[in-house]
Amino acid sequence: MWEVFAVKYAENTGRRRRNHFIVQDDLHDTPHPIFYYVWAARRGGTVVVFDTGFARELAAPRGATYERTPAEALAAIGIDAASVRDVVITHFHYDHAGGIAAFPNARFHVQDAEMAYATGRCMLHAHLKKPFICEDVTALVRALYDGRMVFHDGDAEPWPGIRLMRIGGHSAGLMSARIDTAEGPVVLASDAAHFWETLAGEPFPIVYDMRAVLEGYQRLIREAGGDPNRVVPGHDPAVIRRYPSAGPGLEGVAVRLSGPAS
Repeated sequence: MWEVFAVKYAENTGRRRRNHFIVQDDLHDTPHPIFYYVWAARRGGTVVVFDTGFARELAAPRGATYERTPAEALAAIGIDAASVRDVVITHFHYDHAGGIAAFPNARFHVQDAEMAYATGRCMLHAHLKKPFICEDVTALVRALYDGRMVFHDGDAEPWPGIRLMRIGGHSAGLMSARIDTAEGPVVLASDAAHFWETLAGEPFPIVYDMRAVLEGYQRLIREAGGDPNRVVPGHDPAVIRRYPSAGPGLEGVAVRLSGPAS
């Protein structure tokens, strides 16, 4: 069975509810922080990393506080980014696909639909293009030409006990993952659910396909055996509080996701 971890590398405490939800059911526009994570699954000597974060220089212009590189965050739980062989890029938005240079020996697992989306006609529309950075997408295209890309068309199980699921919605080829652990399934939502609140049907404003977003919430919960607490949202500050620390001195940095959230 797999051990699963979330590691935090940045945060933005200046965000507000209006930044994160399309429909405002609360007349008070209250603070609503967002945290930035990458994730890892480990079984014996096999490690799979999910996403690569964004670069330090992008934090300040976006009002974010950059605490450590994703590679440094992974090192805190004993994972050397330079030695990782497989990285799942859940989608190509800047905060998920911006650090692939830290993984020089990895293959990058992506969806056909995401590569087509990020390099096709949809990028003519400013609203759809906004979360992407050309240099990140270009780096992924270079990885393709270097023979370091693995494409998936829909759901796939590249490793026993890890099912990649194409959810789409927020981005055309967005993937989540269902991972078998000793305590039961863990579902890494990535941006198929930014916060636990979104699982109740409160969509994030950046949307490619609203139907896929809403049906994605339902699928995440089904894959978690009907328990939303086994779904790990992509950006919720509560993740770092509700799960146990991954080890001494790692409070606020890394948590173990293998069991349900408390």
